[in-house]
Amino acid sequence: MKNILTRASAMMPLLLVAACNTTASNDPSITGSISQANIETGNAFQRGTASWYGPGFHGRKTASGERFNSNDMTAAHRSLPFGTRLKVVNETNGRSVVVRVNDRGPFAHRRIIDLAKGPALALGLTSTGTGYVSLHRLD
Repeated sequence: MKNILTRASAMMPLLLVAACNTTASNDPSITGSISQANIETGNAFQRGTASWYGPGFHGRKTASGERFNSNDMTAAHRSLPFGTRLKVVNETNGRSVVVRVNDRGPFAHRRIIDLAKGPALALGLTSTGTGYVSLHRLD
């Protein structure tokens, strides 16, 4: 009996970690992973949490090689090609902005896009830091 309890208590942390690593949905519009087949021109192809970045990155090189300007209408996306133009709509207040992908990210859990400070201000995200948005590919 003691041996069974020892084995069970040793396995509990592994089961807890495995349970925490599962995603509630395999829907790419929620998890943030997309493929080229899921991209529909002009239509919302992805919805989820957006965040913004800028203060510590201003002037540094982005993944595309250009210098980051926190006031530019640019964004970071994990997989879209550099130069892709997106209409980002804040689903809470209806504000929208057009950005150009020039960096990679976000790397925070379940976020779909990182915006420069300029577009974040236009969307009303700077006070909260994040917001629920939809992404619409323009080209």
